[in-house]
Amino acid sequence: VLAVALPGPPGPPGQPGLPGSRNLVTAFSSMDDMLQKAHLVIEGTFIYLRDSTEFFIRVRDGWKKLQLGELIPIPADSPPPPAFSSNGWPSTLLTLTYFSQLHLVALNTPFSGDIRADFQCFQQARAAGLLSTYRAFLSSHLQDLSTVVRKAERYSLPIVNLKGQVLFNNWDSIFSGHGGQFNAQVPIYSFDGRDVMTDPSWPQKVVWHGSSTHGVRLVDKYCEAWRTADMAVTGLASPLSTGKILDQKTYSCANRLIVLCIENSFMTDARK
Repeated sequence: VLAVALPGPPGPPGQPGLPGSRNLVTAFSSMDDMLQKAHLVIEGTFIYLRDSTEFFIRVRDGWKKLQLGELIPIPADSPPPPAFSSNGWPSTLLTLTYFSQLHLVALNTPFSGDIRADFQCFQQARAAGLLSTYRAFLSSHLQDLSTVVRKAERYSLPIVNLKGQVLFNNWDSIFSGHGGQFNAQVPIYSFDGRDVMTDPSWPQKVVWHGSSTHGVRLVDKYCEAWRTADMAVTGLASPLSTGKILDQKTYSCANRLIVLCIENSFMTDARK
Protein backbone atom coordinates (compact mmCIF):
# COMPACT_ATOMS: atom_id res chain seq x y z
CA VAL A 1 0.00 0.00 0.00
CA LEU A 2 1.40 3.39 -0.93
CA ALA A 3 1.34 6.16 1.65
CA VAL A 4 1.25 9.72 0.36
CA ALA A 5 2.66 12.18 2.89
CA LEU A 6 1.96 15.88 2.97
CA PRO A 7 4.92 17.80 1.51
CA GLY A 8 7.22 19.59 3.91
CA PRO A 9 9.35 22.67 3.26
CA PRO A 10 11.41 22.47 0.06
CA GLY A 11 14.95 21.16 0.39
CA PRO A 12 18.05 22.10 -1.60
CA PRO A 13 17.92 21.36 -5.36
CA GLY A 14 19.16 17.91 -6.36
CA GLN A 15 21.40 16.87 -9.19
CA PRO A 16 19.93 17.31 -12.70
CA GLY A 17 18.26 14.22 -14.18
CA LEU A 18 18.99 12.48 -17.44
CA PRO A 19 18.03 14.53 -20.54
CA GLY A 20 14.59 13.63 -21.82
CA SER A 21 13.99 11.05 -19.10
CA ARG A 22 11.46 10.43 -16.36
CA ASN A 23 11.66 8.41 -13.23
CA LEU A 24 8.90 6.68 -11.35
CA VAL A 25 9.27 5.05 -7.95
CA THR A 26 6.96 2.18 -7.11
CA ALA A 27 7.07 -0.01 -4.02
CA PHE A 28 5.90 -3.58 -3.53
CA SER A 29 5.52 -5.33 -0.20
CA SER A 30 6.95 -8.73 -1.19
CA MET A 31 8.27 -10.91 -3.99
CA ASP A 32 4.78 -12.38 -4.39
CA ASP A 33 3.43 -8.87 -4.80
CA MET A 34 6.03 -8.19 -7.50
CA LEU A 35 4.95 -11.29 -9.42
CA GLN A 36 1.23 -10.59 -9.09
CA LYS A 37 1.58 -6.98 -10.24
CA ALA A 38 4.01 -7.64 -13.09
CA HIS A 39 1.39 -6.39 -15.57
CA LEU A 40 1.70 -2.89 -14.05
CA VAL A 41 5.44 -2.69 -14.70
CA ILE A 42 6.77 -1.74 -18.13
CA GLU A 43 9.58 -3.60 -19.86
CA GLY A 44 13.03 -2.37 -18.87
CA THR A 45 12.14 -1.68 -15.24
CA PHE A 46 14.90 -2.55 -12.75
CA ILE A 47 13.94 -4.09 -9.41
CA TYR A 48 16.25 -4.09 -6.38
CA LEU A 49 15.41 -6.59 -3.65
CA ARG A 50 16.99 -5.06 -0.56
CA ASP A 51 16.80 -8.07 1.75
CA SER A 52 18.84 -10.28 -0.60
CA THR A 53 20.62 -7.48 -2.56
CA GLU A 54 19.41 -8.98 -5.85
CA PHE A 55 18.56 -7.15 -9.09
CA PHE A 56 15.80 -8.08 -11.54
CA ILE A 57 14.72 -6.58 -14.84
CA ARG A 58 11.20 -6.70 -16.28
CA VAL A 59 11.23 -8.40 -19.69
CA ARG A 60 8.38 -9.21 -22.05
CA ASP A 61 7.38 -12.51 -20.46
CA GLY A 62 8.37 -11.95 -16.84
CA TRP A 63 11.46 -11.13 -14.78
CA LYS A 64 15.15 -11.92 -15.28
CA LYS A 65 17.69 -11.89 -12.49
CA LEU A 66 20.82 -9.84 -13.13
CA GLN A 67 24.24 -11.10 -12.12
CA LEU A 68 26.21 -8.51 -10.15
CA GLY A 69 29.96 -8.03 -10.04
CA GLU A 70 32.25 -8.02 -7.03
CA LEU A 71 31.41 -5.91 -4.01
CA ILE A 72 33.19 -2.56 -3.66
CA PRO A 73 33.14 -1.85 0.10
CA ILE A 74 32.06 1.53 1.44
CA PRO A 75 34.44 3.11 3.99
CA ALA A 76 33.45 2.26 7.55
CA ASP A 77 33.06 5.93 8.53
CA SER A 78 30.53 6.69 5.74
CA PRO A 79 27.02 7.80 6.85
CA PRO A 80 24.27 5.17 6.49
CA PRO A 81 21.99 5.26 3.41
CA PRO A 82 18.45 6.69 3.68
CA ALA A 83 15.90 4.39 5.29
CA PHE A 84 13.08 4.21 2.77
CA SER A 85 10.74 2.54 5.23
CA SER A 86 10.88 5.60 7.52
CA ASN A 87 8.81 7.52 4.96
CA GLY A 88 6.11 4.91 4.68
CA TRP A 89 7.79 2.89 1.92
CA PRO A 90 8.14 -0.88 2.35
CA SER A 91 11.80 -1.71 2.92
CA THR A 92 11.59 -5.08 1.15
CA LEU A 93 11.45 -4.04 -2.48
CA LEU A 94 12.07 -0.79 -4.32
CA THR A 95 11.73 -0.14 -8.04
CA LEU A 96 13.28 2.77 -9.92
CA THR A 97 12.29 3.18 -13.56
CA TYR A 98 13.63 5.65 -16.13
CA PHE A 99 11.47 6.21 -19.17
CA SER A 100 10.62 8.68 -21.90
CA GLN A 101 7.05 7.92 -22.83
CA LEU A 102 3.46 8.70 -21.89
CA HIS A 103 1.02 5.92 -21.01
CA LEU A 104 -2.53 5.69 -22.33
CA VAL A 105 -4.62 3.53 -19.97
CA ALA A 106 -8.33 2.73 -19.67
CA LEU A 107 -10.46 3.06 -16.56
CA ASN A 108 -11.30 -0.31 -15.02
CA THR A 109 -14.99 -0.20 -15.97
CA PRO A 110 -17.02 1.39 -18.78
CA PHE A 111 -18.87 4.64 -18.10
CA SER A 112 -21.88 6.50 -19.46
CA GLY A 113 -21.68 10.20 -20.33
CA ASP A 114 -22.04 11.32 -16.71
CA ILE A 115 -18.51 10.87 -15.33
CA ARG A 116 -15.96 12.72 -13.20
CA ALA A 117 -13.32 11.44 -15.56
CA ASP A 118 -10.23 13.31 -14.36
CA PHE A 119 -10.92 12.27 -10.78
CA GLN A 120 -11.43 8.65 -11.82
CA CYS A 121 -8.15 8.67 -13.77
CA PHE A 122 -6.27 10.11 -10.81
CA GLN A 123 -7.84 7.73 -8.30
CA GLN A 124 -7.37 4.55 -10.32
CA ALA A 125 -3.77 5.40 -11.24
CA ARG A 126 -2.94 5.84 -7.54
CA ALA A 127 -4.73 2.58 -6.66
CA ALA A 128 -2.57 0.82 -9.27
CA GLY A 129 0.59 2.20 -7.64
CA LEU A 130 1.33 4.72 -10.40
CA LEU A 131 2.65 8.06 -9.16
CA SER A 132 2.26 10.01 -12.40
CA THR A 133 -0.81 12.19 -12.88
CA TYR A 134 -3.35 10.98 -15.43
CA ARG A 135 -6.00 13.08 -17.17
CA ALA A 136 -9.07 11.92 -19.06
CA PHE A 137 -8.74 11.43 -22.82
CA LEU A 138 -11.75 13.71 -23.34
CA SER A 139 -12.47 17.21 -24.54
CA SER A 140 -14.17 19.16 -21.78
CA HIS A 141 -15.81 22.54 -21.28
CA LEU A 142 -12.45 23.80 -19.98
CA GLN A 143 -9.99 22.23 -22.39
CA ASP A 144 -9.68 20.69 -25.84
CA LEU A 145 -8.40 17.13 -25.88
CA SER A 146 -5.38 18.06 -28.00
CA THR A 147 -4.07 20.36 -25.24
CA VAL A 148 -4.33 17.94 -22.31
CA VAL A 149 -0.66 16.95 -22.71
CA ARG A 150 1.81 19.75 -22.10
CA LYS A 151 3.10 21.48 -25.21
CA ALA A 152 6.74 20.54 -24.62
CA GLU A 153 5.86 16.82 -24.66
CA ARG A 154 3.35 16.62 -27.50
CA TYR A 155 5.92 15.75 -30.15
CA SER A 156 8.92 14.33 -28.30
CA LEU A 157 7.41 11.35 -26.42
CA PRO A 158 5.74 8.18 -27.75
CA ILE A 159 2.29 7.22 -26.46
CA VAL A 160 2.36 3.65 -25.12
CA ASN A 161 0.04 1.19 -23.40
CA LEU A 162 0.44 0.04 -19.80
CA LYS A 163 3.12 -2.47 -20.83
CA GLY A 164 5.17 0.04 -22.81
CA GLN A 165 4.04 -1.03 -26.30
CA VAL A 166 3.80 1.90 -28.72
CA LEU A 167 0.32 3.02 -29.78
CA PHE A 168 1.28 6.39 -31.34
CA ASN A 169 4.62 7.94 -32.24
CA ASN A 170 3.67 11.07 -30.29
CA TRP A 171 0.67 13.01 -28.99
CA ASP A 172 0.44 15.40 -31.93
CA SER A 173 0.17 12.51 -34.40
CA ILE A 174 -3.25 11.60 -32.94
CA PHE A 175 -4.71 14.94 -34.03
CA SER A 176 -3.48 15.14 -37.63
CA GLY A 177 -7.07 14.96 -38.93
CA HIS A 178 -7.00 11.28 -39.91
CA GLY A 179 -8.85 9.99 -36.85
CA GLY A 180 -5.90 8.91 -34.73
CA GLN A 181 -4.94 5.74 -36.58
CA PHE A 182 -3.13 3.19 -34.38
CA ASN A 183 -1.99 -0.42 -34.62
CA ALA A 184 -5.05 -2.40 -33.53
CA GLN A 185 -2.78 -5.37 -32.77
CA VAL A 186 -1.36 -3.44 -29.79
CA PRO A 187 -3.71 -3.89 -26.81
CA ILE A 188 -5.10 -1.07 -24.72
CA TYR A 189 -5.03 -2.09 -21.06
CA SER A 190 -7.01 -0.91 -18.07
CA PHE A 191 -5.32 0.16 -14.85
CA ASP A 192 -5.88 -3.35 -13.47
CA GLY A 193 -4.19 -4.93 -16.49
CA ARG A 194 -7.10 -6.16 -18.65
CA ASP A 195 -7.23 -5.78 -22.43
CA VAL A 196 -10.32 -3.66 -23.14
CA MET A 197 -10.43 -4.97 -26.70
CA THR A 198 -11.06 -8.54 -25.57
CA ASP A 199 -12.34 -8.40 -21.98
CA PRO A 200 -16.15 -8.86 -21.69
CA SER A 201 -16.35 -6.15 -19.00
CA TRP A 202 -16.46 -3.71 -21.96
CA PRO A 203 -19.25 -5.09 -24.20
CA GLN A 204 -18.95 -2.11 -26.53
CA LYS A 205 -15.38 -1.66 -27.79
CA VAL A 206 -15.90 2.07 -28.22
CA VAL A 207 -13.96 5.02 -26.72
CA TRP A 208 -15.59 8.28 -25.63
CA HIS A 209 -13.76 11.46 -26.76
CA GLY A 210 -16.19 14.29 -27.65
CA SER A 211 -13.70 15.82 -30.08
CA SER A 212 -13.09 16.63 -33.71
CA THR A 213 -10.33 14.77 -35.57
CA HIS A 214 -8.06 17.66 -34.57
CA GLY A 215 -8.85 17.23 -30.87
CA VAL A 216 -11.14 20.27 -30.55
CA ARG A 217 -14.19 20.06 -28.27
CA LEU A 218 -17.56 19.71 -29.98
CA VAL A 219 -19.96 21.28 -27.51
CA ASP A 220 -23.04 19.63 -28.96
CA LYS A 221 -21.39 16.18 -28.95
CA TYR A 222 -19.80 15.72 -25.53
CA CYS A 223 -22.67 14.72 -23.24
CA GLU A 224 -23.14 18.25 -21.90
CA ALA A 225 -19.49 18.42 -20.77
CA TRP A 226 -19.71 14.82 -19.49
CA ARG A 227 -22.44 15.68 -17.01
CA THR A 228 -25.33 13.63 -18.32
CA ALA A 229 -26.26 10.06 -19.16
CA ASP A 230 -29.53 11.15 -20.77
CA MET A 231 -30.49 8.86 -23.62
CA ALA A 232 -31.62 11.84 -25.72
CA VAL A 233 -28.21 13.55 -25.51
CA THR A 234 -25.30 12.41 -27.66
CA GLY A 235 -21.51 12.34 -27.61
CA LEU A 236 -18.79 11.45 -30.07
CA ALA A 237 -16.91 8.19 -29.62
CA SER A 238 -14.69 5.91 -31.67
CA PRO A 239 -15.14 2.15 -32.27
CA LEU A 240 -11.74 0.53 -31.78
CA SER A 241 -12.55 -1.88 -34.59
CA THR A 242 -11.89 1.00 -37.01
CA GLY A 243 -8.27 1.14 -35.86
CA LYS A 244 -8.86 4.79 -34.95
CA ILE A 245 -9.15 6.48 -31.59
CA LEU A 246 -10.90 9.63 -32.89
CA ASP A 247 -13.38 8.16 -35.35
CA GLN A 248 -16.45 10.40 -35.56
CA LYS A 249 -19.40 8.24 -34.49
CA THR A 250 -22.34 9.54 -32.45
CA TYR A 251 -23.67 7.59 -29.45
CA SER A 252 -26.36 8.21 -26.88
CA CYS A 253 -24.85 9.36 -23.58
CA ALA A 254 -26.67 6.48 -21.88
CA ASN A 255 -24.16 4.06 -23.44
CA ARG A 256 -21.45 2.71 -21.15
CA LEU A 257 -18.26 2.99 -23.17
CA ILE A 258 -14.48 2.90 -22.67
CA VAL A 259 -12.89 5.93 -21.02
CA LEU A 260 -9.14 6.42 -21.51
CA CYS A 261 -6.62 8.30 -19.36
CA ILE A 262 -3.38 9.87 -20.60
CA GLU A 263 -0.32 10.36 -18.41
CA ASN A 264 0.59 14.03 -18.29
CA SER A 265 2.80 14.66 -15.28
CA PHE A 266 5.10 12.75 -12.98
CA MET A 267 6.96 12.66 -9.67
CA THR A 268 10.72 12.44 -9.94
CA ASP A 269 11.13 10.87 -6.51
CA ALA A 270 8.40 9.79 -4.15
CA ARG A 271 10.51 10.77 -1.14
CA LYS A 272 10.50 14.47 -2.08
